[in-house]
Amino acid sequence: MWPAGAGTKLPCPRDSALRRAAFSGNLTALPSHLVPAGRSVRVFISANPEDTGAERQALRENVYPKLREFCRENYGLEFQVIDLYWGVDEEEWDNPGLQKTRMKLLEDCLKTSAGPCFVGLLGEKYGNIRIPGEVEASEFEMILDAAIEAKLETKLLEEWYCRDENSVPAAYYLRPKSEMLRSNKNATQPPANAENEKPWQEISDEIKMIFKAAVKLLHEKGKMKHNQAKRYLFSAIEDEFDFALGKQTPAFLKKCVCYIRKIANIERFVKIPEMGKYMDITGTEPRIIRDPEAQEKLIKLRDEFIPTIVASSNLRVYTSVTHCDMKLGYSQEIENHYIEGLGKQFYEDMIDIIQATVQQNFDTETDTLYDEILQHSSLCKTYASFYEYKCEALNIVHKYILPSKTGHINPLIIYGGPCTGKTLLLAEVAKKAYGWLHEDTGPESDPVIVVRFLGMTDTSTDLRTLLLSVCEQLAVNYRCLVQSYPKKIHDLRDLFINLLNESSLQRPLVIIFDALEQLSENDDARKLWWLPAHLPRFVRIVLSTLPNKHGILQKLRCLSHEEDNYIELIPRDRKMCSQVLKHQLLRVKRKVTSGQQIYVNNAFSKCTLPMFVNLTFREVRHWRSHKDVDESSLCVTVHESIEQLFWSLEKKCGQKLVSRALGYITMAKVGLSEMELEDVLALDNSVMNELNENNRPSNPLRVPYLYIARLKEALTGCLIERHVKNVTLLVWANRHLQLIAQKLYLQHDGDLREMHTILADYFLGVWSGGRRKAFCLEDAYLNGCLDLESRSLLEEEKHFMEQASFDRQAPDQPWVFQCNPLEPDIFFVNHRKMSELLHHLTRCGKTDDLLYGIIMNFSWLYTMIKIGQFDKVLSDIELAYNYSQEKELKFLASTLRSIKNKVIAFPSSLSAELQQRLLPVVSSLPKLRHLLLECDKDGPKYCSIVPLHSSMDVTYSPERLPLSSSHLHVTEILPTRNPSTVLTALENGSISTWDVETRQLLRQITTAQSVILGMKLTSDEKYLVVATTNNTLLIYDNVNSCLLSEVEIKGTKHGGSSTYINGFTLSVNHALAWLEASKDVTVIDLLYGWPLYQFHCWYEVTCVQCTLDGVYAFCGQYLNTTTIFHLGSGEKLCTVTSEFSGGFVKFLLILDTAQEMVVVDSEGSLSIWNTEDISNPQLTDDFDCRREDSEVVTIELSEDQSAILICKALSIELLDTRMWKVAEKFRAKHNERFISAVLSKNGDCIIATMENTPAVFFWRRDTGQCMASLQEISGTIVKLVKSSHHNMLLSLSTSGVLSIWDIDIITAMSNIDKTGKPIQSLVLPARGEIIYSLDGSDCVHKWNFSSGFIEAVFKHEGIVEHCVLTSAGDIMVTSDDKSSQYVWHTSSGENLFRINGQRISQLLITHNDQFVVSLCEENASRVWRLATGHRVCNILTTLQNAFITSANTFVVGMTKSKVLAVSLWTGSITKKFCCEDGTTIVNFKLIPDCPDIIVFITSAETVNIWNLTDEVICRRVQLPNNFLKNLEDFEISPNGKLGIISRGDENINVLDLHSGKLRVVHASGVIWRQRLSRDGRYLVYICFRNGEEEDENGAISSLIVMRLADGKNIGACSLYKTPTFLALSQRHLNIIVGFDDGSIGIYTVVDRVDAALKIKIATSNSRQIFNSAAQTSRPKSNSYSFKVSIDCLWRESTEVFARDSPITVSDSSESSEATPSKKHNSCYDRICSALESRGHSYTPDN
Repeated sequence: MWPAGAGTKLPCPRDSALRRAAFSGNLTALPSHLVPAGRSVRVFISANPEDTGAERQALRENVYPKLREFCRENYGLEFQVIDLYWGVDEEEWDNPGLQKTRMKLLEDCLKTSAGPCFVGLLGEKYGNIRIPGEVEASEFEMILDAAIEAKLETKLLEEWYCRDENSVPAAYYLRPKSEMLRSNKNATQPPANAENEKPWQEISDEIKMIFKAAVKLLHEKGKMKHNQAKRYLFSAIEDEFDFALGKQTPAFLKKCVCYIRKIANIERFVKIPEMGKYMDITGTEPRIIRDPEAQEKLIKLRDEFIPTIVASSNLRVYTSVTHCDMKLGYSQEIENHYIEGLGKQFYEDMIDIIQATVQQNFDTETDTLYDEILQHSSLCKTYASFYEYKCEALNIVHKYILPSKTGHINPLIIYGGPCTGKTLLLAEVAKKAYGWLHEDTGPESDPVIVVRFLGMTDTSTDLRTLLLSVCEQLAVNYRCLVQSYPKKIHDLRDLFINLLNESSLQRPLVIIFDALEQLSENDDARKLWWLPAHLPRFVRIVLSTLPNKHGILQKLRCLSHEEDNYIELIPRDRKMCSQVLKHQLLRVKRKVTSGQQIYVNNAFSKCTLPMFVNLTFREVRHWRSHKDVDESSLCVTVHESIEQLFWSLEKKCGQKLVSRALGYITMAKVGLSEMELEDVLALDNSVMNELNENNRPSNPLRVPYLYIARLKEALTGCLIERHVKNVTLLVWANRHLQLIAQKLYLQHDGDLREMHTILADYFLGVWSGGRRKAFCLEDAYLNGCLDLESRSLLEEEKHFMEQASFDRQAPDQPWVFQCNPLEPDIFFVNHRKMSELLHHLTRCGKTDDLLYGIIMNFSWLYTMIKIGQFDKVLSDIELAYNYSQEKELKFLASTLRSIKNKVIAFPSSLSAELQQRLLPVVSSLPKLRHLLLECDKDGPKYCSIVPLHSSMDVTYSPERLPLSSSHLHVTEILPTRNPSTVLTALENGSISTWDVETRQLLRQITTAQSVILGMKLTSDEKYLVVATTNNTLLIYDNVNSCLLSEVEIKGTKHGGSSTYINGFTLSVNHALAWLEASKDVTVIDLLYGWPLYQFHCWYEVTCVQCTLDGVYAFCGQYLNTTTIFHLGSGEKLCTVTSEFSGGFVKFLLILDTAQEMVVVDSEGSLSIWNTEDISNPQLTDDFDCRREDSEVVTIELSEDQSAILICKALSIELLDTRMWKVAEKFRAKHNERFISAVLSKNGDCIIATMENTPAVFFWRRDTGQCMASLQEISGTIVKLVKSSHHNMLLSLSTSGVLSIWDIDIITAMSNIDKTGKPIQSLVLPARGEIIYSLDGSDCVHKWNFSSGFIEAVFKHEGIVEHCVLTSAGDIMVTSDDKSSQYVWHTSSGENLFRINGQRISQLLITHNDQFVVSLCEENASRVWRLATGHRVCNILTTLQNAFITSANTFVVGMTKSKVLAVSLWTGSITKKFCCEDGTTIVNFKLIPDCPDIIVFITSAETVNIWNLTDEVICRRVQLPNNFLKNLEDFEISPNGKLGIISRGDENINVLDLHSGKLRVVHASGVIWRQRLSRDGRYLVYICFRNGEEEDENGAISSLIVMRLADGKNIGACSLYKTPTFLALSQRHLNIIVGFDDGSIGIYTVVDRVDAALKIKIATSNSRQIFNSAAQTSRPKSNSYSFKVSIDCLWRESTEVFARDSPITVSDSSESSEATPSKKHNSCYDRICSALESRGHSYTPDN
């Protein structure tokens, strides 16, 4: 969609003329259907219903859905077929009303279809002549006389036709069939059902026969002209062909098609009863013949009329001749064959015509302003067409609009009550204003008319978007260049005023705003501060408003005081209403008789609103002079008239169909299109049931279009068409109609939910693609089947249910219609799904569909961002979050905000940006996994980089709520079951319930004047219990915040000083409280709010704890004594005392599952008691912890009761309750003290706060690693509270700010492994996917590719400098700065042997894994056997940047001015190249595919290609001057054709080594590193941004993949840490980036979505959907250490093996062929023998 020239055709001049007319408001220049965008392809099917039923059914089932899909995908348009006979009862086929509707719809299709518009299906049947529905009185009487003259019986005609004086002129009309047959039935006894149909058939045949004979006679006598006689003698099909094809231009006829089916020798089979439907027959048995008259007319139409048209135009006509079966005639088999061919031809022709006539229109897709203007222009034209009154107000507005010479100009205000015609008047003004001004100011002028119907579109409801769209329209018209539109509303208003001053005499400006009261409250829009009171000379502003809404009229009066500027639309007088009604009736050739006028006048005396007149007209136009009319015939209010209209429609079309159809239109967010209404009604079983209850068809596929046509016809003027983004929608003409439809049809909650569900399913595409929806018939049998559980259904019942399921032909609903799969950015947006789906999902309770169908749908996110709707994405996510409360949505919204600028600038990077941020948290927020999978599926269409493992640190800030100026004022904080609701108590006695997210105060309680000591919630959150300094417990109803009871706490005290409540606790139904220095505990019943009894203890009570079931209470006292009571009876059960009886009981923990009690005393000692026998607890274990750091700060039992967290001032201990041992211990650093510590909900993390530190610390319990230290910006943390319901943590800071932390998201930070130091090097084996990293420490880290975690650590004595791997990665050779080399078995971690003696400058391993080359700078380099450690040879030359050739024969390296090839057999220099003239070698590379070719660059700026075998330069390429000044990197493609050179700037230099041409490709920044893929197709590089383009999101650099074939960047991904190393894997194209914090990121490249990608991503650990449960137990990484003893010591030219060396010395006489493909096993001995058995072609030089 978005690139220039994406459409198949360039915009034609007519389109740009349309555009100019729309922008300047010249509505008369716009066509009736407005724009190419606002149409659909509408095809009228003209056919005889009798002989084309099978063809039409087959086309409907098989061809129309495909054509519809084609139009939607390629043009963003609907394809609609109008076939009025389909689904209609046979008896209705010749109904005059149906024929009238057909002709009206045929005319509509010919006028408005964007593509093909007419298809004729003509067979051997001419069809019946039609019964006239209405005949002028004079003509009817003439026909009657002629019939009598011809001696025909006319009684039937006189009986069925009735004179109607209401017609102008008077006419006879055919009485309704239902009325006549009912009266006949009432007169005689009703016959059986089968015979019931016969009378009407006979009657209609007789009526046709009378008309035919009489008209023929009149025509012969010359009393009736041929044109008059035609309507009585022609069939419907001839009329339709004549109308559609008769007087059309050749260009128009290109859009029409005719299919003619001839059946050879059909007359022979006239006596076969089934053949009657294929031809016109006459006579009775046995003399049945083909009707010669009908045949003559058919031949005239088929063989004369159509060929004549073909001769003069390009009309497509296809004639098919079929032959009958000798016995069966035109059999089913023959017909099926014909239908199959017709279907194929029909599809091809429609596609051809559509491609030739319909233009791909991307204007409204890409230009939102154009679409907005078109929507209002469309509404304006529609409303203006309903304007009836020629009132004085129009003349006043006309006068106001014309330019005046002098005086102040103010806005003109039109006001009046509802339904007074304000909108219609303003629409008429907008339509005529251009013409008025053009006429007044001369033909050279070009006025500008801006019209907005406020509230009718999203943009016109909000002041900011309204002013912006008006400013944009003015800027286009007055050619003002606005660099960027202001963000602030006041600046936008200033721009608006400035643009008004651009108007001139030649370009006057009129702005029309209808319905100011519809503006939203945002930006104080309703205060009208933005509206200019005085206007420039050539500007006019016309406004309308209701008089009593939001005080808008009053504010306008303050702006403008002159009464001349106000026009009130008052109800008209009765005479004028009668006059308007008379004109309306005359337009449709109707009138009111004098008798009926009395009732009309009576109605107009009650109400004279314009809308009432229109509704009266609708009723009166159907009156007949012979029918009785009384007072009740007309309603007297608008409201009643609308209800009357709806009820009459229900009688005509069916109650359920009307109620559902109007209900769907009303509940849709912005209306429904005709096709959508058809689709949705077809999915509604209750509607289909009503339609099919009399005659059940074989497939209740759709609602017959006739019903939709009748609905539209009956509601003309009430339901209007509105054009929105290529779709024409049906909407209510005004809000009054909408309100009544809502009241009548959308009141019942059950129906509402069902209807919203049907609409949601439709826009989700649930029933698209041929999926069958069950059709619940009103059958007791079937419903019985449906009620049974599916497993107990019998086979035949299942079969019956399958039979009752049908494909409803609902269309597919993607987010975008892709025109070309290879160009994913050329598309039409499915705006209907965009605007409707969320609206219905939130109202029908489908949370999963809301989450996964929209918000977590990558296609939706990408499309919205691509079309510039980023803010709408955030508001939709917020809406979904408010509805579902899923924290994943909150995280997604914050993630999108953080990447806003990046993805708005580069939408294609969305998938990679999301994956980088979501991968680390997906184990903690599992619902995001769906979005990740969506990114994998659809992301590679736009960006070829797919992150497999992200090392990005999660940025997280908690929700914050300021409670008070200091923490000292906050007494208590309580989390609740709702994660965003908390209760806080301040010492001033106020208890508040807060919504943390919105910072809204939900409820507040004030506890008189007493200070709050503490508060607690019962486990069911029913009661809130508050302790006060008045020694009372206040019991509140927590839900309603009302005080239930107040209980005073008493107890025995030592001394006379007053004491406060020392503490209280809650059990299931009781509260237990005790005073300071008291031995008594008061037990209170919460239900009744009174004290039950007191527990008397031995010593002063210090703490109380109850069991979970609320049966027992444990009271801790001084002298480490605990007493157990029965809560129900108050009985004292026993008392126990700890051995450490010096202190007092500080904490009590009850382990219900293990039946144990843990007593913690004030000095930190623990004693564990078994409480199996509650009356006699046994001491099972105790810990004496009396030391200087033993002060216990907090204690906590884990949720599963498996561990106890003991937080002391200087350490945190974790006690395992199964073995009663300290499992983990964390010590505080020097001079630091813990204030609080808690366990996360699952017990994996320890969260703690330190004294005087504004941070929260998170430790992983298993590894002890500090995962995060999150700064609290509001000050030092003084309190931590854990939620027992959610994995949430509440912290209070010194400044009185409450922060709520989501532990799940913070836990996700531990999903990133880091070595802690910058990665210096990454080593990957040729096969297998394991990564080894070196970071300048004494360790090599082994990373698991599929999990992204560190799997093992190999520790060395010194700092590791070099590392090489065998091709399978099972053996690793490393060297450190302590002159040691190590050989490791990577799976077992065993250091197989260690060599000392020389510091290594480079390590190399041969491609067959047999030998290692250790290059040294100071001493001799060595080639040694990997299996044994024995030396093969010494290399005495110093080599740099060395490589081993692929044949394992040479090690090639460079010195300052030479390239040397050293034999791996002897260590001697075999080949060399020396530079001349003092030039040096800058860099060199081997060509992988050509092992004997070496490419090197010299300081003379030449690229040399050297053949190693022949020692000759094959080719030399000269580079430009000073090109190598800043050489950074140099890469050669595997085939040696291309060289890639980077010079530390923003250019990639691609050198063609064959032609010597240098191509420069501009990169996105300064290139830091580049790597060429193994196959040479892609270049991967990292570039840093320029200083002036600093990324707001914190991105430091970008990882980019370029396809060398076309130089196109196929993927880009921001890196948010400083990269330190870039590596590519040899297999697939995986990218591994090392970062400065010791983490690695793993990415894969997918160019065009292929199977390999899907497998690669699906097998990635981060993508596995079902492994979220396994995420909790992550294996610890293994740590392996080096050998202390040395196995071999290298000296100058010898080596000394230690005696106990594990190396087997091999026999040098062994010889075998090298087998590079032989596999290694894990056992060391096998490796030795495997390595040893390979090529013994060298002689070891021992």
